[in-house]
Amino acid sequence: MADVAQLAGVSGQTVSRVANGRQNVDALTRARVQDAMRQLGYRPNGAARALRSGEFRSIGVIVFELSTFGTTRTLDAIATAATARGYSVKLMPVLSVNRQTVADAFSRLGEQAVDGVIMMIEAHVLEEVRLPVGLPVVVVHAGAHYDHPVIDTDQTQGARLATEHLLELGHRTVWHVAGPSSSFAADQRRRSWEQTLRDRGCDVPQVLFGDWTSASGYDAGRRLAADPDVTAIFVANDQMALGVLRALHTHGRAVPDDVSVVGFDDMEEAAQFWPPLTTVRQSFTDIGRRSVDTLLAEIHAIDHQPPLAEIHAIDHQPPLAVPTALILRASTAGPR
Repeated sequence: MADVAQLAGVSGQTVSRVANGRQNVDALTRARVQDAMRQLGYRPNGAARALRSGEFRSIGVIVFELSTFGTTRTLDAIATAATARGYSVKLMPVLSVNRQTVADAFSRLGEQAVDGVIMMIEAHVLEEVRLPVGLPVVVVHAGAHYDHPVIDTDQTQGARLATEHLLELGHRTVWHVAGPSSSFAADQRRRSWEQTLRDRGCDVPQVLFGDWTSASGYDAGRRLAADPDVTAIFVANDQMALGVLRALHTHGRAVPDDVSVVGFDDMEEAAQFWPPLTTVRQSFTDIGRRSVDTLLAEIHAIDHQPPLAEIHAIDHQPPLAVPTALILRASTAGPR
């Protein structure tokens, strides 16, 4: 900074003002300082700035099961939204989910100086995990109740749309291939499917469980293909739906002439399945953007703490449910 000040013919304090984006410097002086910075290759020290301002311009993301489609798409959306707001992202994978591993993840992120944390751990064990007090946190894709903002796809709405679509086509009931029992999202979709059938006075078939992979969908699909009563299947994600489609084809059950199939996610490849897959679209881009916006609002609210009564009201706000949409393609039709 001393070198920049000497070359620009200004004080070190003026250089500091320009480096920190302060407005109390006239335009000509600012341009002279910035030109000197470019000539000397000067870069403001982010760590020093963070120590002065108390803001690190960095958010942490705690995540489990990095390989799943929903997780990767949501992470991409979070990184894009954070970058657009001038924040970096520090990723903290958790290999197994329990109270200690989640606490350790928060501790390690604290050591790396983050302003807040987005937590993406979609498992029932989170009900046992205590989140830290005083650190801004947003929870994504979880059905647990926290004194922190929770953002999720409207799983109940999506499953209802899929099930109602098949019933309105004339199918007398709908079979279901669910995600793993440890998943909040899978549990919410399964419950909504079951409730929709009960509301319509339909029989509720036995649920088949998969693990989100196409291989598990194929295994479930083989069992369903062997039952001639099966005419409509709602699958909890598109990857498992791909396996179900293959199993039905292998067993000579035409889609949609013999069996209609609906997935969930609307992954890019769903339109290229054969037949193209009718599915429920969830907006990972919207979830990522909203989670970042909500976290930054929590971070900036720390400097303007409301009265205790208002804090109580904020802490117990309901989860934000991002709407879904049914995307109609060629894998569904009325029964023969």
